[in-house]
Amino acid sequence: MDNPDFIIIGAGSSGCVMAERLSASGRHKVLVLEAGGDDRRFFVQMPLGYGKTFFDPKVNWMYRAEPDPGLGGNVDHWPRGRVLGGSSSINAMVWVRGARADFDDWRDAGNPGWGADDMFAAFRSVECAVIGDDALRGRDGPLKLFVPSKTTHELTRKWFQSAQAIGLPLNADFNGVDQEGVGQFEFTIHGGRRLSAARAFLRPAMKRPNLRVITNAHVTGLIFEGTRVTGVTYSRGGRTVTVKAGREVILSGGSVNSPQLLQLSGIGPAEHLKSFGIAVRVDNANVGRNLEDHIGINYTFRANCPTLNQQLGPWWGKLNAGLRYLLLRGGPLSVSLNQAGGFIRTSPDRPRPNIQLYFQAFSTVIPRPGERPILSPDPWPGFSIGWSNCRPKSRGEIMIRSADPLDAPRITPNALSHEDDVAEMLETGRIVRKMAAARPLADCIEAELLPGPDVTDDAAMIDDIRRRSGTVYHPVATCRMGPDPARSVVDARLKVHGIAGLRVVDCSIFPNIVTGNTNAAAIATGWRASELVLQDVA
Repeated sequence: MDNPDFIIIGAGSSGCVMAERLSASGRHKVLVLEAGGDDRRFFVQMPLGYGKTFFDPKVNWMYRAEPDPGLGGNVDHWPRGRVLGGSSSINAMVWVRGARADFDDWRDAGNPGWGADDMFAAFRSVECAVIGDDALRGRDGPLKLFVPSKTTHELTRKWFQSAQAIGLPLNADFNGVDQEGVGQFEFTIHGGRRLSAARAFLRPAMKRPNLRVITNAHVTGLIFEGTRVTGVTYSRGGRTVTVKAGREVILSGGSVNSPQLLQLSGIGPAEHLKSFGIAVRVDNANVGRNLEDHIGINYTFRANCPTLNQQLGPWWGKLNAGLRYLLLRGGPLSVSLNQAGGFIRTSPDRPRPNIQLYFQAFSTVIPRPGERPILSPDPWPGFSIGWSNCRPKSRGEIMIRSADPLDAPRITPNALSHEDDVAEMLETGRIVRKMAAARPLADCIEAELLPGPDVTDDAAMIDDIRRRSGTVYHPVATCRMGPDPARSVVDARLKVHGIAGLRVVDCSIFPNIVTGNTNAAAIATGWRASELVLQDVA
């Protein structure tokens, strides 16, 4: 494509939406550059295939964080999508918008146009939901959502009853008026296949003559004329290619790759860039900093009744599940394993939920190196109740480790470095045990396997939390939005402070993390950002 109006760097959740919206009128030529390859792969399309893509470098950047003192010195695995659809092609497909208050916080931080009313309008535009209130939920959007009610395990229903027994409400729609309670999640699954951002937005748009997508194109730098970005350079097949943008370059690399490319291009903390011989264009200490992420852990129990372990563990169970999927697009391979969960407050005086719960009618106590073990569960019946903190106070950073664009950046999460985060994780551990001790779930438990019945005092529970917790893959805020360049990277129209012709559109611009999984908010961000771009070029 000669002289595209817009160059979008990255075909992830936000980038796919931007490509569809900016090309829809036919008036603008749009070029998408994706470092990864095609998403038409069996384990990408099969919903439970994320157990395989978790460690597959063909579709996954396979990042590793620095040893983290807050996690007992562990090195956390950071999967990020390197494929059309980005992380929406390898995630667990849970669709949670976030709380209305999250987005009102964005607006109140000096970002007009990003409050709950604005973002929930974007959610309604992209959704095709089958549950909830017509006044709140979208019915005609391109993203068809799925609730796996027919495959709900009986143990999951018993968990709902035990949660209610300790005072938690049953919530039929986490994307409705209120998040609080337990219930089933919605998923980006349609017809037994993953409905990634690529499948829902990008592929239909690729039929248009004014949109071109180039895969295996690793963008290595931005081209400047003074303080304006006019194009990019990318590497593909051993060649370096330069391409100019008639209007704008839109960086949608995600919370890891977006700050990385800005730093490589001279936008970031000056002293850090100078240490690698990079000429500083904009000294902005926020690029790569303010990293927020949800940290999660599971408590695991041995059951005295069958769980999904018996369906997915033995060879005959795998064969049966495989045949059901291939022939009917049904069975356990056609859904995610995190089918249920909830949002709770760890104390009644909190104004809104601060913890997300996950219930899984399977267990993976026995580690399986080289594969996320959801396809190889324990040989006995087991289940897990997991949780993650919704609005952590701990902050980390993502910084380049050299001037080489092919070097993975240094990821320093500083997980559980704030004492309040540790306290709420500890409080939730006690709540989870109350659920497990309530009937009818208690009648199904043979033993607590992890952390085990001997781990009861605060010190032992905190030690276990640090040793076994890890990211739940929701990094945000490394190029956060705000009006003050001294505290942010982009303004409310997502334009990079101090630079013309360049916007950042992905989870990295979140001023703060949302209450729940981040993919829905990334997609809505792409939709909202497209409206702003089209307004500015009208």
